[in-house]
Amino acid sequence: MVGLMGRVTGTIGPGLVGEVIVRVRGGAEHFLAYAADGTGRIERGRVVMVVEYLAPRTVYVTEAYDS
Repeated sequence: MVGLMGRVTGTIGPGLVGEVIVRVRGGAEHFLAYAADGTGRIERGRVVMVVEYLAPRTVYVTEAYDS
């Protein structure tokens, strides 16, 4: 899971349990999501990268930036 890219489907932020969809195992799955820095807000539709995975359905993410 770590290193995979996903898309935010429910806003992530302080006091919020967000949601992301990640392509995994030939399909797409939804995971509960938190900002890795604990303070960031990531809006719906943004692309993120998974930096930590807690089984079974929780991920910590950072926003992916275009280079």
